[in-house]
Amino acid sequence: MQISDLSLLQQCAIAAAYRAGHYIARHAASDVAVRIKTGHHSLASQVVTEIDHHSQALIRHTLQAASERFDLAWLGEESPDDGERLRKDYFWCVDPLDGTLPFIEGIPGYSVSIALVSKDGTPCLGVVYDPLSQTLYHAVKGGGAFSNEQPLCAPGSESTILTFITDKSFANEALYQATVNRLQGMAVQLGYTGSRLVLQGGAALNACQVLAAPACYFKFPKLQTGGGSVWDYAATACLFGEAGAPVADICGRSLDLNPPESTFLNHCGVLYSSDRHIADAMVSLYRELSGRLLV
Repeated sequence: MQISDLSLLQQCAIAAAYRAGHYIARHAASDVAVRIKTGHHSLASQVVTEIDHHSQALIRHTLQAASERFDLAWLGEESPDDGERLRKDYFWCVDPLDGTLPFIEGIPGYSVSIALVSKDGTPCLGVVYDPLSQTLYHAVKGGGAFSNEQPLCAPGSESTILTFITDKSFANEALYQATVNRLQGMAVQLGYTGSRLVLQGGAALNACQVLAAPACYFKFPKLQTGGGSVWDYAATACLFGEAGAPVADICGRSLDLNPPESTFLNHCGVLYSSDRHIADAMVSLYRELSGRLLV
């Protein structure tokens, strides 16, 4: 697909993200009915509201004409995977309300996430809109990454603190305490004076925070399904690629954003970092800690 086509599709995705984001913002202080989805392990991946569903409907309607013109498939969190993503050349990959749990709790961390992904799993464009701060992140493959129209790139090392970001559910996982015990030493070895661990919002904005200061956002693999799926990471994977920041699975391999067997990525985990040294150190830490767990 040509860059001019991607630029046009990016404008469509931005329009859809704004439309859904404004709808979400209007209902942020409202009481909403919450349902529990089956087949998911963590609370954050189980909860769903009518806001999620209506946001997805708004996005799909906004993207409909472009989808027909370019023969694009659809993969959205709140609708079944029809398999078209494996047959057509490109597909929309949409999380209409990433961070439903913080939205329900009335705290920051939720956003709209829209990506266009090729059949081989390459993210071609990514749009993330934070309706609370009204921040728009967007990127097109080969066209750079932007935050509210300002160029976005991997941050320098001005901060003396290295921030580690992950989901709230990590506090209940087997490697939590062992990881916490090692993060400070890892930060010092990398030249920082200290570290902090933040357990917060949805995957899209967690990743975007890494582009603001020296940091990494990680999710370790787990046996249970649920949690991370391709729609959680596709848009930000494009942002990071264009910003020159590393994104990979927890072992440092490229993320497969169109796996044939499932949309879940719980088997491989994810790792977003502000520079390669942090990424390499986190990969080494995971290998060491997971090795101990198996003994």
